[in-house]
Amino acid sequence: MAVVPTPEPVLPSREDPVVERASELIGGPVGRRALLGTSWWTPIRVMLLLVVLASAVGVALDQPCRATGWGDGTTQYTHACYSDIVHLYWGRGIADGLVPYLDDPTTVGAEVVEYPVLTGAAMWVTGLLVPDGGDATSRGIRYFDVNALVIALLAAVTVWATARTAGRRPWDAAMVAVAPGLVLTATINWDLYAVALTSLAMLAWARRHPVAAGMLLGLATAAKFYPALLFGPLLVLSLRTGRWRELGQAALGAVVLWCAANVPIMVANFDGWARFYRLSRERGGDYGSPWLVLSGLGVDLPVQRVNVWGPVVFLSLCIGIGLLGLMARRRPRFAQLAFLVLVAFVLTNKVYSPQYVLWLIPLAVLARPRWRDFLLWQTAEVIYFLSVWWYIHGFSEPDTALPARMYWVAVTVHVVATAAYGALVVRDIVRPWQDPVRAGGADDPSGGVFDGAEDRFVLGADVDVSQAEPSAPQHTS
Repeated sequence: MAVVPTPEPVLPSREDPVVERASELIGGPVGRRALLGTSWWTPIRVMLLLVVLASAVGVALDQPCRATGWGDGTTQYTHACYSDIVHLYWGRGIADGLVPYLDDPTTVGAEVVEYPVLTGAAMWVTGLLVPDGGDATSRGIRYFDVNALVIALLAAVTVWATARTAGRRPWDAAMVAVAPGLVLTATINWDLYAVALTSLAMLAWARRHPVAAGMLLGLATAAKFYPALLFGPLLVLSLRTGRWRELGQAALGAVVLWCAANVPIMVANFDGWARFYRLSRERGGDYGSPWLVLSGLGVDLPVQRVNVWGPVVFLSLCIGIGLLGLMARRRPRFAQLAFLVLVAFVLTNKVYSPQYVLWLIPLAVLARPRWRDFLLWQTAEVIYFLSVWWYIHGFSEPDTALPARMYWVAVTVHVVATAAYGALVVRDIVRPWQDPVRAGGADDPSGGVFDGAEDRFVLGADVDVSQAEPSAPQHTS
């Protein structure tokens, strides 16, 4: 019986120009024979070490704020170490032992939690882990420390899942592990719960476990809304391949788990549960959004108008992405379409908080694993990250803060850089022989049942799509 050799992993130092040049500092690219070694330092273990170090650097950058328990209204902006975690520990009644959505926070002068239920549960459970005793400042610091540890574990899960999903390209997940956006924003809020669950869902789908993938997406959507958007790309790819059974299984799993997390709270306190959705509807163009820039430039954009134009522009972009997925000569990869839909969402949303970059990072790496493009995009995100805090600082210290027009420039830099990364992904779809993932002969490592599947429907196609591009690599299952 013939033994089928295991495909060798792709080495970035031999395949990515940026990594290849950087490797000259340590003796040049890794040799092929290095793959035959038995070193304990596997790619996964190396990247887990990297993400642990990155998390430690992120917490170290928070030390100016940690020293004062986030009680200094100036330091948290001038040192860019702001975090919602401690502020909401007190401001949402978590410190007083109140259960989000179920207990009345006004009894202790707090407000209702404005997040989906799984995030609220995370806020409450981590509050239970804070030891009693000490003054308010020390309790808030301990609450931050507990959450920082959990967030570091979630970052490690995200890196691990991304590496596994990447197939023969596990080293690509190093971009997630050391991403400046991860280092700077991981401890701002609880977004990494949704990010880690979404990454696990991508892995489950890649391993052809649609029910598990759907259940994980349902849980992720119970933490943040955005994971639900991944069903759009799945729908397009199912239409193209005719793989409807798996899509139905995933959708059913998502609905069941989302309902399991949400329905009990809806029944117990519908108003508390609905606060997140009401706030999303009632807020106007806010920090980081193009709507805020347009308003600053004099465009009349009341909340009602943004509530109309935001969804209209987003749905228009989604229709364009869907048509691209159905008309492309070679079927796009799942991660490519998922990233494009998420880019469309964050660029048309009414707010772009700095930590939202965490939503994009794992999908960006799976969609287009090129260090140069990734680092250029991350540089733009760092510019925005620093700018938003100095802009907010101006509300209390207008003489030393970032002028509004400079902040609008920073928002524009973020928008253009994010859109440009999306444009590169579109180019890879239109010209699949330039796609870094497919250059080595792979089809769709994150695609699960779509990987190597035959097309059943291609919009406007009158040619054999498998032979559409002369230099395209062969599909692999």
